[in-house]
Amino acid sequence: MKTKSIIFGAFFSLFISSNANAQFNLGEKALGAIQKGVAGFTFSDADAAGLSKSAVDKMDTDSKPAAENDPYTVRLNKVFGKHKNENGLLLNYKVYLTKDVNAFATADGSVRVFSGLMDIMDDNELLAVIGHEIGHVANHDSRDAMKAAYRKEALIDLAASQSDKVAALTDSQLGKLGSAMIDSKHSRKQESEADSYSYDFMKRNGYNVNAVESAFSILAKMSAGTDASFLDKMMSSHPDSQERADNAKKKAEADGLYQPYVKQVAAKTVTKKVVAKKAVAKKK
Repeated sequence: MKTKSIIFGAFFSLFISSNANAQFNLGEKALGAIQKGVAGFTFSDADAAGLSKSAVDKMDTDSKPAAENDPYTVRLNKVFGKHKNENGLLLNYKVYLTKDVNAFATADGSVRVFSGLMDIMDDNELLAVIGHEIGHVANHDSRDAMKAAYRKEALIDLAASQSDKVAALTDSQLGKLGSAMIDSKHSRKQESEADSYSYDFMKRNGYNVNAVESAFSILAKMSAGTDASFLDKMMSSHPDSQERADNAKKKAEADGLYQPYVKQVAAKTVTKKVVAKKAVAKKK
């Protein structure tokens, strides 16, 4: 999977030009509607969920998520299996096998976790990060991001803009939409609210809330180290990771739950080698 091209590549802006007209095959009337900002176009939760599912299905086809028996999938199911219905949200989880550090959740409840993230975080820290992403769905940030991505990628045709119906998209358009959707930037307020959702998610389900601070501390250390250039790209739309870690610590202190987090050590599976005993012929 060309993950970086999916997430951090150069995304198509809305260029009203002959090139854009040729690429998206839009008519003059449709271009005029886009130039006017598609005034009055409505975008419901159902619209966002439907488009998100189509875009994620396309990404799954291209990225080939880890198989059901893959150790990453087994671990993710073990950690999140009981959270397929979170506060009324129907969620589905898959792992993308890539060294990149990321996770995202979309308006249809699809949660995709990168194996690179799983490699650097224990189960509680992973719960905290995905809890944050689920927060974006619960708070309708993912719906708004999909709406923005839909417009940004110039994927609205005349029928959509005039009849308030979302247009059907081609595979190529869905690929562009998925890329723009993942790359979408939430406001600092939205990010802070998703952080709070993550903390509450951990507390509500009886997990160690101090893992929230620990997860953001890991990202903060990465930002200051050799991975800074890569991580800065990934976290460019997010508030400072150390600031978020400090805020999580303050919440835990206010609840009387704070204590320095002790990172879990994953239990290693020991495979015993079975040595076949050769029959020894008895000497006569």
